[in-house]
Amino acid sequence: MENVKKEELEKLVGMDKVNIFYNIVNELTSLYDMEQIWNNGGKKWNYEYKFRKSGKTLCAFYFKENVLGFMIIFGKDERAKVEAIRKELSSYTLKTYDSAETFHDGKWVMFDLINPSITEDLKKLLFIKRKPNRK
Repeated sequence: MENVKKEELEKLVGMDKVNIFYNIVNELTSLYDMEQIWNNGGKKWNYEYKFRKSGKTLCAFYFKENVLGFMIIFGKDERAKVEAIRKELSSYTLKTYDSAETFHDGKWVMFDLINPSITEDLKKLLFIKRKPNRK
């Protein structure tokens, strides 16, 4: 799938959410050297944008009308590490994490990126999955 145009994203989710998306993508690009891939969003979403390396997804953004989602999947060992840093995370992040469903392959946590203030929480959670690989 080709890159999705910024104007198209703005029509779909609004300029504020598009700005949050680009700010987080820029932050992640400065930390991680990874493939960045656009896909269609399946049945529930219009688009997916994911960070991937060696066949493993670090995280993915999802777009649908007026919603910008951000998903991280935590395996068993990663969930134990999240428990160790709970005191460092916001109440919104903890509520979202705690209410996410756990499947056989991990805990699938979808954050609604309505508030850019959770960016620091997201970085802490991503560092659990993978240490930054850019200097």
